[in-house]
Amino acid sequence: MDLTEHFRFQARACADMGSPMYAELLHRCADDVSSGGVVGDVLAGFERLSGTTSALALRLLGSVHRLVLERRADELAMYYPSVGGAWELDGGWEAFARLLRGRPEDVREWLDRPPQTNEVGRSAALYGGLLHLPALGAGELPVRLVEIGASAGLNLRADRFGYLDGAGRRFGSDDPGLVLADAWRGRSLEPWPGLAVAERLGSDVAPVDASTTEGRLVLTAYVWPDQRVRLERLRAALRVAAGLAVEIRRQDAVSFLQELRLREGTTTVLWHSVMWQYLTPEDRIRAATRIEALGAEATPSHRFVHLRAEPVLDLPDDVRFLVRLRSWPGGAERVIGETVGHGVPTTWL
Repeated sequence: MDLTEHFRFQARACADMGSPMYAELLHRCADDVSSGGVVGDVLAGFERLSGTTSALALRLLGSVHRLVLERRADELAMYYPSVGGAWELDGGWEAFARLLRGRPEDVREWLDRPPQTNEVGRSAALYGGLLHLPALGAGELPVRLVEIGASAGLNLRADRFGYLDGAGRRFGSDDPGLVLADAWRGRSLEPWPGLAVAERLGSDVAPVDASTTEGRLVLTAYVWPDQRVRLERLRAALRVAAGLAVEIRRQDAVSFLQELRLREGTTTVLWHSVMWQYLTPEDRIRAATRIEALGAEATPSHRFVHLRAEPVLDLPDDVRFLVRLRSWPGGAERVIGETVGHGVPTTWL
C-alpha cells in the first residue's frame, strides 16, 4: 500500500484499539502526505516500510514520542498525556508538523527501528494459557519458559505478575509488582499452586535491555501516549524486571529454535505473542517445521508445549487474536481463548 493508505490503515487500527489521539494524528498525517507536505518529506527513502508488518507510521510516532519524553519537543509535549499534556487535534497537529520541519534528522534517526513495546498486557493470554497445562496432564514437571520475539523479556516474568479475573479472583504471584485488572473473562481458570519456573530464555533480532535508560526509553516511546493504563503497566513491569534477570539472545527466531533442545525432567513451553506476522513466509515455514520436530522429540519426562497469542485475519478488516495451545506428546491443537491486541482482556473458551 502507498503511504497515504498506510497511515489511514494505522489510524483505523489505533481507533479500534483505544487511541483516539493517534487515530486523529495519523489521519492528519495521511492528509499531509496526500498534499505533498512535511510528513512525506521526512519519510522519503523509507517508503519501503509502508507495509502493514513494517509499521512505518508507528515508527514515526514512536520517534516523535521519544523526543517528547527526552524533553526535546517542549511545544508538542503540551499535547502529550504521557508527560502531563492534553491532546487537542488542531494545536497538536500544528506542533507535530513544526517539529518535523524543524528537526527532520532527529525524527529520522529511529525510522529504521521496529516498534517494540514488549506489551505486558499479553501476559494475560500467556500466563492464562500456562494454567491450562495441569488439566492436560502436563503440570507435574518444572517449566522452562522460552519466548521468541521476546524484546526485553518482560513477559518471561509473567508468573511474577498478578491477574484479576472478571469475578475478582486473583491469580499469579502472591506479592505482585504488577496486577492486570480484568485480565480474564469467559470460562473460569484454576490456579496452579505447584507451578515452578526452572528457566527463562528468550530471543529477539533487536533485544532491548530494560536495565538501561535507553532501553526503558525505547519501550516507553512506542506506547501510545493517551493510553495511561498501558504506560502504568509498563512502568510496573520494569520494576519487576529489575529484580529478576532473564537471558535474551540477539538471535532470529529460526536459528534460535534450531539450537533449542528439550531438557529431561522439565516441560519446555515455547510461547510468543503478536510476532509471527513479522517473520518472512519462508521463516514461518522453517520455524513451524522446527516446532514440529521438537514436538516429535517430547516424552512424558521431557514435555514440549507451544503456546501462542497471534492475530488471525478472518476478513480484510476483521482481525481476531486467538490463543492456541499444543502439548506434546500428542500435539493436538486447541483454541483455548481469544484476546485483543494489547492482551487485556483475554476471554477463555
